[in-house]
Amino acid sequence: MNIMTNVSNIASLKADANWWRGAVIYQIYPRSFQDSNGDGVGDLKGITERLPHVASLGVDAIWISPFFTSPMKDFGYDVSDYCDVDPMFGTLADFDALVARAHKLGLRVMIDLVLSHTSDQHPWFGESRVSKDNAKSDWYVWADAKADGNPPNNWLSIFGGPAWQWDGRRQQYYLHNFLASQPDLNFHCPDVQNALLDVASFWLERGVNGFRLDTINFYVHDARLRSNPPLAEEDRNSTIAPQVNPYNHQEHLYDKNQPENLAFLRKLRAVMDPYGAAAVGEVGDAQRGLEILGEYTAGDDLTQMCYAFEFLANNRPTATEIAEVLNKVDEVAADGWACWAFSNHDVQRHASRWELNEDGLKIMITLMMCLRGSACIYQGEELGLPEADVAYEDLQDPYGIEFWPEFKGRDGCRTPMVWEKSNDTAGFTQSQPWLPVSPEHLSNAVANQEEDPASLLHFYRRAIALRQAHVTLRKGAHTPPKATGNVLTFVRHEGGAQVFCAFNLSDTPAEISLPDGNWTSIAQDLNGAAVANSQATLEAWQPLIAKKN
Repeated sequence: MNIMTNVSNIASLKADANWWRGAVIYQIYPRSFQDSNGDGVGDLKGITERLPHVASLGVDAIWISPFFTSPMKDFGYDVSDYCDVDPMFGTLADFDALVARAHKLGLRVMIDLVLSHTSDQHPWFGESRVSKDNAKSDWYVWADAKADGNPPNNWLSIFGGPAWQWDGRRQQYYLHNFLASQPDLNFHCPDVQNALLDVASFWLERGVNGFRLDTINFYVHDARLRSNPPLAEEDRNSTIAPQVNPYNHQEHLYDKNQPENLAFLRKLRAVMDPYGAAAVGEVGDAQRGLEILGEYTAGDDLTQMCYAFEFLANNRPTATEIAEVLNKVDEVAADGWACWAFSNHDVQRHASRWELNEDGLKIMITLMMCLRGSACIYQGEELGLPEADVAYEDLQDPYGIEFWPEFKGRDGCRTPMVWEKSNDTAGFTQSQPWLPVSPEHLSNAVANQEEDPASLLHFYRRAIALRQAHVTLRKGAHTPPKATGNVLTFVRHEGGAQVFCAFNLSDTPAEISLPDGNWTSIAQDLNGAAVANSQATLEAWQPLIAKKN
């Protein structure tokens, strides 16, 4: 295997084993980042071409959504070969070149591992479904029908309908928490776990610095296949299609969140540690997300960091709600580490979801850079892109097609990145893009914002630079966050250093008092307020970031 890497840069990237703690991670959705060959779909060479833009933001790492061989029923989250690149995205050599370029630019590379399920076109499933006694017969979750022919229990798929699909060859049902073409792997089988650990090793050997672990809490199911109890209507608080999807009618006690998952996460951590690699887990649970985050990141032998969905919710969080989330994390994950995201490839972009103007977008990225934890930024977020309005005839997302029009799916946050305003594909491709470029996005293009020092893009760079300049903001602890009206406050501290953080999350000015001591404002270039004798006036949507002298 020809691995193109820069040895000195890799050594320097490995030097800090705790690089992930407080890191800023930039998520790239490869289909929509940059097309290099004119087929209308983004690819690995396109990512490599645009890496200087990412590096210019000052982030620590990139997270690349799946690019593995796949029939693309769920756009790469249905893997048919974990150890190769889908021809749509390029080759393994293209990936090696991407890693080498990223490392040369000082960027670590994290890739999206989808371990809970595969495509039904994966050779493992092809063998498993042949019979009940072949070598891989127990690599997936198979179960007999009830006496009346119905599925073995009441588990539901996130994409709608039962989580069980009848297979005429084996005369059994198989479990699929997502599409029927995404059968769930059986983590109660040791061979499955070993095969997946080998997958992780394969990519670590190619220079990968870590993983984003898709649906980390879905790996293990209840071996007794017990049915889930109903969930009270008032507790149905899922962030994705909560009103149209019956998945939200159950309390998911048995189809995910099983305690046996911890043993596998320890094995995966042991594989990663010699490489100085780290992982961030996606915790998909509307009711217990923060508690699971705490369980999965506790100590130094599990997953380094996880993110739950609290800040991916539909309603803009108030100062009080943010304080409650942060204090809850302190309660349930005191020995763990959170990773925060406001947008990603699965939810409506937060510029639209929270109805934020530019001042609102600016204070929210400033807040994120001051939070205890690590941070994920989704491509285009730095441009302030709103959710794109994708017509039904242009939809690609099976989730949106299933639940249209009450839920339009996830295509609106997956439209192509806008690099320039000169044409209707915004510099993304030279042909028709796989999803249309939103005309509303063109004025937000990178080239336009580069020319404007007051643009949101330059503001993101300054906000990230603030975090990188202060180890207290990256790795420090915090005092219990407090909300006073619309103002959120806390103090970050590391060793003897202290940084006071206040955020007025409203369009009404507010007066605040700082803790005792002599404070100096350090974020005037982020619209930050000034300190006057331990007092400050926060204008609408204004922060105050001050260090103690």
